[in-house]
Amino acid sequence: MQNVELTEKRGFTVNPKFSHTNYLIRKKVLSLVGAKFHIYDNNEQLVMFSQLKAFKLKEDIRLYGDESMKEELITIQARSVIDFSATYDVIDAVTGENLGSLRRKGMKSILKDEWVILSPNETEVGLIKEDSALMAMLRRFLTNLIPQKFNVELQGRNVALFYQNFNPFVSKLNVDFSLDASKQLDRRLGIAAAVLLLAIEGKQG
Repeated sequence: MQNVELTEKRGFTVNPKFSHTNYLIRKKVLSLVGAKFHIYDNNEQLVMFSQLKAFKLKEDIRLYGDESMKEELITIQARSVIDFSATYDVIDAVTGENLGSLRRKGMKSILKDEWVILSPNETEVGLIKEDSALMAMLRRFLTNLIPQKFNVELQGRNVALFYQNFNPFVSKLNVDFSLDASKQLDRRLGIAAAVLLLAIEGKQG
């Protein structure tokens, strides 16, 4: 199985903030400031933070070590302005390493969210899919009170699960990497994908 490109590099020390199995991402929207994301580890300790400016036409998401925003860890950048099938590149801000890309399947995502995971050389290696077409349609056309759930697959194997906690005021997304004991999926790319899903919620059709 060729998973070298998305596996944590042997001999390279990965920031311990990316070593946890479970994370909780909280998104709070402030109309004038934009959105704030707090990322917590298994012990409910803040490990990362991001703040998105309001009214930006092109997504440029930066993950920092804490709320001081002095230590930039990950950059998530859209390749184009408001693209229905946009591609987002994920870069390690410390090393400059290209971790891969995430591409939204525009037409498919009208009824059921689906994303392609691309390796640094643009090879399709995985998918992020909303749990079921039926539940997706209920969420879109009947009620937004049903929490979303996403399955993350890498080369046909489930490696992670993203699932929401319902809260009318704060969006929360649980990130569970427990299915990926061998760490096929780079945690940095996985966390970036989860933040991106929350960040563009409601912005695309």
